[in-house]
Amino acid sequence: MTQNPRALTVDGVLHRSAARTPNRTALTFEDRAWTYAELDEAVSRGAVWLQQQGLARGDRVAALGTNSDAYLIAFLACARAGLVHVPLNYALRGGELAYLLQTSGAQVVLVDPALAEVAAGVCAGLGIDRLLSLRGDGASLLETVQDPDASDAVEAEVEATDLAQLLFTSGTTSQPKGAMMSHRALVTEYLSCLLALDFTADDRPLICMPLYHSAAMHVFMLPYLSIGATITLLGSPDVTEVLRRIEAEKIGSLFLAPTVWVPLANHPDLATRDLSSLAKAQYGASIMPVTVLSRLRERYPDILFYNCFGQSEVAPLATVLRPEDHAERPASCGRPVFFVETKVVDADGNEVPDGESGEILYRSPQLCDGYWGDDAATAAAFQDGWFHSGDLVTRDAEGYITVVDRIKDVINTGGVLVASREVEDAIYTHPAVAEVAVIGTPDERWIEAVTAFVVLREGASADEAEMIAHVHDRLAAFKVPKRVEFVDALPRNQSGKLLKRELRTRA
Repeated sequence: MTQNPRALTVDGVLHRSAARTPNRTALTFEDRAWTYAELDEAVSRGAVWLQQQGLARGDRVAALGTNSDAYLIAFLACARAGLVHVPLNYALRGGELAYLLQTSGAQVVLVDPALAEVAAGVCAGLGIDRLLSLRGDGASLLETVQDPDASDAVEAEVEATDLAQLLFTSGTTSQPKGAMMSHRALVTEYLSCLLALDFTADDRPLICMPLYHSAAMHVFMLPYLSIGATITLLGSPDVTEVLRRIEAEKIGSLFLAPTVWVPLANHPDLATRDLSSLAKAQYGASIMPVTVLSRLRERYPDILFYNCFGQSEVAPLATVLRPEDHAERPASCGRPVFFVETKVVDADGNEVPDGESGEILYRSPQLCDGYWGDDAATAAAFQDGWFHSGDLVTRDAEGYITVVDRIKDVINTGGVLVASREVEDAIYTHPAVAEVAVIGTPDERWIEAVTAFVVLREGASADEAEMIAHVHDRLAAFKVPKRVEFVDALPRNQSGKLLKRELRTRA
């Protein structure tokens, strides 16, 4: 490699681990296992292969694929070649996919064979004629990096300030925006993860949440590679397979979104699987209902739980609630990680007293450089050196943060503001409820009516009057839902985040 060896680059994280522990297993996926030396060499071959496609420093390379070793290698190869990786949600179709490709200006799309037809149709409409296979045939990236005769002589100049990735926001409340993540921001965040989450090289982590999402890639995959851990990668968070692997491979660390923790806690295989190796469990990417967390901690008293909170723009980890804090503050998302500074302000930008709600702002070297091609959104989000998160929180005297709601999800009913999360937590205490989402819907009398969408547990029953009465016993009258609609499922993206904008459209 010809990169500056002193540069703080994403691929340098792997390269240094390969120098320390070349023969240690870095990654297993399906029937393949990669040592650190093999994985590092594969990344170099992948970088050369990408350069041979005519790509130059700063060009954007989109990736559309499910979890695989090829997907990881592609990301690191882009980093090593000085290219900007653009991860795409593999569930997107049509206009949603076209929007991200067009916004990012991607010149090339790396794609799984199973998604090639979807990608080809969208790319044809955008004039993108270079679709390259991630895996599955002799011309794919995976086949190339496994070829011992393929060149690994990378010629690239990559600096810490170069962009490594465009991380598109989840689009839960508006159109996705491309957060410009530099190498330096990401690597700085990796150190915050190591310190806040107590990672060790012997944790034997299992990663199954989508790698296109910043949590799986940048809170777990890369930080664990940076310290030489052996990682088990699964294609998807299939609960049956997750439980089998924990037992078979003595997995010690597991990150899941709350939408996966809930079915895992209720899975029949728990009665037969040996999970004694599991020492650390992390949750995040969406809010974990307190009642669900309490059930998990009661069922697994020996597992150390960590609440991970943040957002794409901060790379993404901002705060962590550590295991020793869960008993006293189960609803909190913890305190800021090492490289993140926070403050909580009102609508006028004044800091609010402890205990009062306000927007949480971040100042950190982990932050993105702004939004790709959107100067107006960048200016609105970054003011006086602080990033405005859009999250409404409270902070206590010891600095612990508790999320109240997304600011756009706060409901104005009759001129009084109601946090949708508070109503959701009250509904979750009903034994028949599996999932719930609360939004405000237009109402001539109330401005917005508190409206609940409820998914019932299998075999359970309840009606609107019963659910309203249940909340009425627990909250003030103005917070009680005016309407309750029972649905089969709630709209979520692949990382488990609830898409309330879809519920608003439906309502």
